[in-house]
Amino acid sequence: MIQQNTINRRDALAVAGGAAALMTGAGAMAATNSKISGIVLMDAHQLSQAIHARRVSCAEVMTAYLDHIERFNPKVNAIVSMRDRATLMNEARDRDGELARGQSRGWMHGFPQAIKDLAAAAGIRMTMGSPILKDFVPTTDSIHVERVKRAGAIVIGKTNAPEFGLGSQTYNPVFGTTLNPYDLTKTPGGSSGGACASLALRMLPVADGSDSGGSLRNPAAYCNVFGFRSSFGRVPSDAVDVFSAPFSVSGPLARTVPDLAMLLSIQAGYDPRAPLSNRQDPAVFAGPLSRDLKGVRIAWSGDFNGYLAFEPGILDLCRTALKHFEALGCVVEDARPDYPLEKVWDAWVKLRAAQNSAGLKGYYADPAKRKLMKPEAQYEVETGMKLSAFDLIDAAEVRTQWYEVVRRFSARYPFFVLPTAQVFPFDAKTHWPAEINGRKMDTYHRWMEVCSLVSMTGCPSLNVPAGFNARGLPMGMQIVGRNQDDLGCLQMAAAYDQATNFVRQHPPALLGI
Repeated sequence: MIQQNTINRRDALAVAGGAAALMTGAGAMAATNSKISGIVLMDAHQLSQAIHARRVSCAEVMTAYLDHIERFNPKVNAIVSMRDRATLMNEARDRDGELARGQSRGWMHGFPQAIKDLAAAAGIRMTMGSPILKDFVPTTDSIHVERVKRAGAIVIGKTNAPEFGLGSQTYNPVFGTTLNPYDLTKTPGGSSGGACASLALRMLPVADGSDSGGSLRNPAAYCNVFGFRSSFGRVPSDAVDVFSAPFSVSGPLARTVPDLAMLLSIQAGYDPRAPLSNRQDPAVFAGPLSRDLKGVRIAWSGDFNGYLAFEPGILDLCRTALKHFEALGCVVEDARPDYPLEKVWDAWVKLRAAQNSAGLKGYYADPAKRKLMKPEAQYEVETGMKLSAFDLIDAAEVRTQWYEVVRRFSARYPFFVLPTAQVFPFDAKTHWPAEINGRKMDTYHRWMEVCSLVSMTGCPSLNVPAGFNARGLPMGMQIVGRNQDDLGCLQMAAAYDQATNFVRQHPPALLGI
């Protein structure tokens, strides 16, 4: 249902003036490459203002994005299952008609959006990267998809993801491999790799993602954008078991922190279909993000005193980036939660396998379909089949103990920071790193343990860009906040972004801007 937001003339003129200035800025950026529209170079806040001030029409926005996608998507294979252009243009013109009548659906009115191919968008294929589901078309939307549609977004297609979302590398037998905009020989990470590559190349204003063991954070780091694994329950999700705490959460991706926060304000909020979802008012994320950071204590946990293996250069890059927090007045100290991390990893493997098995066991039971499942998917089911109820109870107890250690740790350090990945973006033909700095990885997801340790706490974790190595490959670091302190993470990230400007100053060379 359309909200009857009558546009006040005085407000419209004020927004129009601001939008004109924003258009000038976008035009200046585009001057170095006349083939790129200034519309796609706007941040999402700028775009929303320009649309609502009628400086640009929704039809012009849709045209600019579809032309841009047509040019750049073949280079990276990030957006899949695109809808018919004529249909999308008709929907954009309908949005213009609504504005002409003084009606706005919300902040995303007229925004082109592609939904991660692990979430349902009614009428569009939802393959989950699996040949088993290559022709599946859902008739309903996932909860967070409902919400962006209600806020005015027009779904144009899906973003590519690894098969069943397993592994932080975006390739699958249905659509192929997604490539990194900063180096077309490298992976953009995953499982939200298609979404992050799309953002980096300005093919989407904002994007949705999901994260179990790093899938919002890792590709954001690899593509030099922001990705937010929100607190458990913050964004309600569809699930097989709505009464258990899943590892996977949905969340926002963006090129600026205000855009990230605004999208979260739309995605978040209680839904009765997810009885454990958070009841706090999500409007708080739509407000100002300014905060005095003087004296805020940050723990740099690094490699957990040698427990985690890292490719050379990552820890040094992050330590350098931490100096920006010190310049903002934060107190940064080397410290880490004290708990046997191998126990956390073992519990993670068991609990994750149990949750993944719930959705995969039916395919595995059918020999014909099992042959179509990649080894990592079969591994999850086979691991789950070996577990007893006692195994799961013991693993859940470890998860609780780990959370308690982190909770007590956060009494002294409201934030702790870690690298977002243990290796830089690697060859897109490599399924997963088998070794890091001489240390062998014993599973397909061990190389992302730096993220799974955080997932086990349920705490919010926001990837911010940390810079580039000598080969020009991006890396990020995680700002981990106290349980439910999503706003605090956004405030920290906003101040950091203003101090660094990594996204604005370092667009992919592929764009030519």
